[in-house]
Amino acid sequence: MPATATPRHWPVLLALCAVLTAHAESADRLAPMHVEADALRYDEARRTSLFTGNVQISKGTIRIRAQQVEVRQDEQGHQYGTALGSASQRAFFRQKRDGVDEWIEGEAQRIEYDGAADRVTLRGDAELRRLRGSVLADRSTGALIVYDNRAQTFSVDGAAAGGAGSGRVRATLTPRNAEPGAQPAAPDVPAPTLQPTPRLERRP
Repeated sequence: MPATATPRHWPVLLALCAVLTAHAESADRLAPMHVEADALRYDEARRTSLFTGNVQISKGTIRIRAQQVEVRQDEQGHQYGTALGSASQRAFFRQKRDGVDEWIEGEAQRIEYDGAADRVTLRGDAELRRLRGSVLADRSTGALIVYDNRAQTFSVDGAAAGGAGSGRVRATLTPRNAEPGAQPAAPDVPAPTLQPTPRLERRP
């Protein structure tokens, strides 16, 4: 039987979704959180919950999938979360942005949330995508992606510490006023009419 979260785990589990709800669908903040996993270990002294095996978290439009999720809270009340993928599947999160038909998706071998810094870090084969409806609009990939929720900025590095990764960052960006995947139309200008060249006359 899958393990599910009990009320005493909820304050720490909210850490994993806290940064996502900042710009997510407003209704997500009030939506109940559901967690399922093959196993759960809770450490009262360390204020840590460890979910393992096909972990699935949902809260409104937010979805998180991972092989392992650990969430904890320090003595100052700062909250932290780490989601790990497996050898065959990266950790995944998805959310709907508030007020628009847009979705943000991220995948990486390791997804970390730092509550003290209000920052999300995607490590290892990292990818961040923005979809308009169901159509891909923007996509960034690299070894390391860091999203700063306070500054509302993100950075992408092609190689992580130690030189891991391809060393290249790749991005596809669609203009805001353009349809995703659309090609710019050729201007509607008639082709010029060709005229015969005047005969050259030899000068004396």
